[in-house]
Amino acid sequence: MKVLVVGETPLSIEDVVLVAQHQQKVALPDSMEWRDLIQRGADFLDQLLEEDGVIYGVTTGYGDSCLVEVPPHQVNELPLHLSRFHGCGLGQNLDLITARAVVITRLCSLARGYSGVSLSLLERLVWMLNENIIPVIPSEGSVGASGDLTPLSYIAGALVGERDVYLHDQNTIVPISQIYAERHIPSFIMRPKEGLALMNGTAVMTAIACLNYKKAEQISLGSTLITAMNVLALEGNPSHFDEVLFAQKPHAGQQQIAAQLRKWLNCEVQTERQNPRLQDRYSLRCAPHVIGVFEDSKVWLRQFIENELNSSNDNPLIDPINLRVLHGGHFYGGHIAQAMDSLKIMIANIADLMDRQLAQLVDHKMNHGLPRNLTGSSPERMPLNHGFKAVQIGVSAWTAEALKQTLAASIFSRSTECHNQDKVSMGTIAARDASRVIVLTEQVMAALSCAAVQAIQLKALQNDLSPVLTRFQQWVLESFTFVEEDRPLQYDLQQLVQRFEQLALLQHLQNSEI
Repeated sequence: MKVLVVGETPLSIEDVVLVAQHQQKVALPDSMEWRDLIQRGADFLDQLLEEDGVIYGVTTGYGDSCLVEVPPHQVNELPLHLSRFHGCGLGQNLDLITARAVVITRLCSLARGYSGVSLSLLERLVWMLNENIIPVIPSEGSVGASGDLTPLSYIAGALVGERDVYLHDQNTIVPISQIYAERHIPSFIMRPKEGLALMNGTAVMTAIACLNYKKAEQISLGSTLITAMNVLALEGNPSHFDEVLFAQKPHAGQQQIAAQLRKWLNCEVQTERQNPRLQDRYSLRCAPHVIGVFEDSKVWLRQFIENELNSSNDNPLIDPINLRVLHGGHFYGGHIAQAMDSLKIMIANIADLMDRQLAQLVDHKMNHGLPRNLTGSSPERMPLNHGFKAVQIGVSAWTAEALKQTLAASIFSRSTECHNQDKVSMGTIAARDASRVIVLTEQVMAALSCAAVQAIQLKALQNDLSPVLTRFQQWVLESFTFVEEDRPLQYDLQQLVQRFEQLALLQHLQNSEI
């Protein structure tokens, strides 16, 4: 297994995803320069404490309580209390992959050297990731400033031996105190500022954003593949994706989607003469214009997410170079909030596009010779069979819920914590909303994958597919069997959704010429 070194070079979204999927171990840099940087920050804090310096969150209370002085003999207890009183998270727990993404994201920020934490804290986080002993983190309770305090308290709490963890897999949850006892490992004792450094940041929203971005890439790819197959099944006009046509509206991402459709449909052959179908319905004709919005947004989405990922986003920051304490608001998750609010709209629009394509496929009035509801039954059995009728209803429901979920979370700032946090980002809620839209869209995409393959087989076009479409068809058929007689399709769909969640389609085709 490859090893990702965290601390000296910026991480990418892909780095976070690989660690989250436990496909990569992590390590800290060996260089003395980096280790000296970390140590200088910790030593500077010790120096300030010896000199009776006033340090927010170290010798004072938190938030609105910043004017409350903490006596010197209680300073070492303060981080423990921070982790304890924030242990009020509710809602569904983050799954193991997402929780791993949170830990690597927090490690990335702290390892930059501007948080005043010790090397031993960073080493304990590395141990958690490599041993796959990961804090169980409730998903609800963060307003996105001062960062993800409540969910991140579950990392701090686990370090000190007071919370539950996933042990190796999603289904095994045990108290971390049990693991410490079994392995004869002492609970971690947080130094002054370390509780605040762990909790006062944007790690949860950023981790979710990294995962959402890669899943959105897969949705873009999958919806384009599905569109190509549906153009064939519905006897559509591939000249809608003409290169000269798209040169006249030069959005690069939109042009890329059109180019993929041309290639996968062998358009150079099919458009030698005017197609008798002059214009298809918008859900086919305008697919590049819908999917292309995400493709054209990838540059700034990645920039926002990776800048946040590779930032020092707690407060205060400890400058190990100039030996200063820097008070600010880097915990504010506005960029992630904007990215996720925008992403969920783009993805919901793709869900709506696929929903409209399915409506064409199942309706005998507009599906150009396909049987009603895509049933594959024999003529004498056709009155009994209803094929994809209920699936289409389900797709309509999932799409409607995705569209409903697109209201921007970032505009719902709420003044909280005695009006200290009087303007907050709602970045974590925006990221969670985007995750929900993505799951719903994956459900739509699972249904459309089955329907498109069913339609291709009904038209006996299996052998006419381009290599990429052939690979996609084969990939779908690993979870789906042609529907001849009515049967429950839940298990086919669930299996496909699960594979989408694992980014299996993206990984399957990433080495292909697409």
